[in-house]
Amino acid sequence: MGVKNMLDLTGKVALITGGSRGLGLQIGEALGEMGAKLVITARKAAGLEQACAHFGKLGVAVTPITCDLSKPESIPSMVEKAIEQHGRIDILVNNAGATWSAPAAEHPLEGWQKVLNLNLTAAFVVTQEVARRSMIPNHYGRIINIASVAGLRGGYFRYIAYSTSKAGAINFTRALASEWGQYNITVNAIAPGTFAAGMMKDKVDQVRDMVVARTPLGRLGDDEDLKGVAVLLASDASRYITGQVIAVDGGNSVT
Repeated sequence: MGVKNMLDLTGKVALITGGSRGLGLQIGEALGEMGAKLVITARKAAGLEQACAHFGKLGVAVTPITCDLSKPESIPSMVEKAIEQHGRIDILVNNAGATWSAPAAEHPLEGWQKVLNLNLTAAFVVTQEVARRSMIPNHYGRIINIASVAGLRGGYFRYIAYSTSKAGAINFTRALASEWGQYNITVNAIAPGTFAAGMMKDKVDQVRDMVVARTPLGRLGDDEDLKGVAVLLASDASRYITGQVIAVDGGNSVT
């Protein structure tokens, strides 16, 4: 099989949580360009409408489903709707997340629970539902967890709950990869560095100079930088890659 064919996602169905903006939108653009049919979820219907209009201009087929992932009881029906629409889910991108900044000694329990519940518990429930209903019976799946370089290092701008959740996402990735390889399901993680998008969009100016100064490639992530690795991990080009974490941070995490 040629490399172009291995990267082709024509006919594949991809579910992207938090797919209406930021990194989720960027990943959706990439998978859609390669032929995947998209199902995107978000908490706000208005954001989904804007995303659908955006994807429509690109000629990408998309199904929006409003779902508040902080309420685990809402997740099974969301997955069921996606499968009813397309028959299966081949690719899952666990992208939805939350953050909270505070010194550890002053971090409110409310903030800790919000971040852990969305970044870990919701991802677990979505993944479990998708696997049980589609990937395990079909003996095929590509799962991509959006972690963070914050999960690879300490001292990440006083985001202790966020850093902890993303470290958890990394081992969540490894544990599932070990257990589900028998079903031809690969599970990998992308660990973005600082991108001027999504949760960091309004905060990035506070840390831009510091991050750029310690980044070998000398810039922040942009609207194109996750696309290549997302297509790789979603496609059959990565069929012998599982349990891995790929940092996309311009080299920041190795300095």
